[in-house]
Amino acid sequence: MTLGSSDFPTDRHGWAELLPERHASPPLSGTHRVAWAVIGAGVTGLACARRLARLHPDREIVLLEARLVGEGASGRNSGFAVAVSHFDGALKAGEMENYRRINRINQAGLDLLRGQVAESAIDCQWREDGFYHAAADRLAIRECGYFLRYLEALEIAHTPLDGPALKARLGTTLYQTGIHVHQGALVQPAALVRGLADTLPANVTLHEASPVLGIGDGAPLTLSLPNGQVRADKLVLAANHEAVKLGYLGRYLVGSTLSGSFTRVLNDEELAGLGSRKEWGVLSLHHGGATVRLTADRRICLRNAAEYNGAALLSDAQLARRQSIHRAGFDKRFPALAHVPFEYAWSGVEGISRNGTNFFGRQGDNIYLAGGYNGSGVSRGTAFGTALADYASGGHSPLVDDCLASAPGAWIPPRPFLDLGAFFTVRSRFRGVGLDR
Repeated sequence: MTLGSSDFPTDRHGWAELLPERHASPPLSGTHRVAWAVIGAGVTGLACARRLARLHPDREIVLLEARLVGEGASGRNSGFAVAVSHFDGALKAGEMENYRRINRINQAGLDLLRGQVAESAIDCQWREDGFYHAAADRLAIRECGYFLRYLEALEIAHTPLDGPALKARLGTTLYQTGIHVHQGALVQPAALVRGLADTLPANVTLHEASPVLGIGDGAPLTLSLPNGQVRADKLVLAANHEAVKLGYLGRYLVGSTLSGSFTRVLNDEELAGLGSRKEWGVLSLHHGGATVRLTADRRICLRNAAEYNGAALLSDAQLARRQSIHRAGFDKRFPALAHVPFEYAWSGVEGISRNGTNFFGRQGDNIYLAGGYNGSGVSRGTAFGTALADYASGGHSPLVDDCLASAPGAWIPPRPFLDLGAFFTVRSRFRGVGLDR
């Protein structure tokens, strides 16, 4: 398949829409010869480039972003930097070490982000107070019991909460039970990646609006772009589901399109009815349930729609239609705020694997890849990007070992079965979601 710039479309919706205009770095033009090239300036690529720059201070690293920083998936998620993953179903004794391994990766990424945000004074609404995992309907309430036993078995700090306690904190009567997991951070995701991009080490050169259209074999590797080329000794693919467009993981990774809406800024009276916490995040204990946030800038953000859309963003017309789903989820949680309009809507694409695994390691001669985070990319992508820089440089660490231990990806059939299978895979997430949507 021959790629063109139109294969990397974007829009100006999302968390970046809430931020001031930013001066973007120039697109790449001409021919460049570098030691390292990194494709993708999301959390994974930014973490990898930052680490490579410190491992190789005398080498130039070029970081190529197909869009503008903050307009990709890393700036379109709900802004949860998790330390503790939720695994569906009852606790499996044989999976205990795998649970711990994944949580070690999450925690490593959270620690790295915390340090980078503090070191570079990045203004991204960082709040490290954990999250609420909540349940409203039968299947999610049952899942809450499973999750509680998992947290107890792994000795993870948490506080169980009943419906009245959740209402006192969050201002909604919808949830019947839940758990506050103490670890984890909330962020403004577009502000985070912008801040990370604007504080890269001096030997990293970032080029935005610079999609890679092809990767040629040989030594050095040759990357073709609309207005130039890069010849690199080593290449890191940090483009998550879009690695498929460049010929990698095509039978193992698909894109699921999620969408949500932001309210306008709440006034003092409206905010006073939302419980004792002035900023919080809720993750549904049903894997197809809504993600809800009260943000630092006094908006409610709700994401409760996911679908297979060919790994593409929704059009403005599609997004307008999805807002009826967002509205229904909002009104049943906050009926006293039914008069509050939505001011923005957005969609984003996450990379999901059939068996929920991640991808890390060598993909070919001097080509390395990390991706497939299944919705947990803020902290995990940071950890994977950092570890991949070490691994590609010949280094070794416990974090590298944990990343390399990811289970092999399950095969996804080719088209047209891919589209049909992906459609039903994404749709199955909502089976039995009920009130949690």
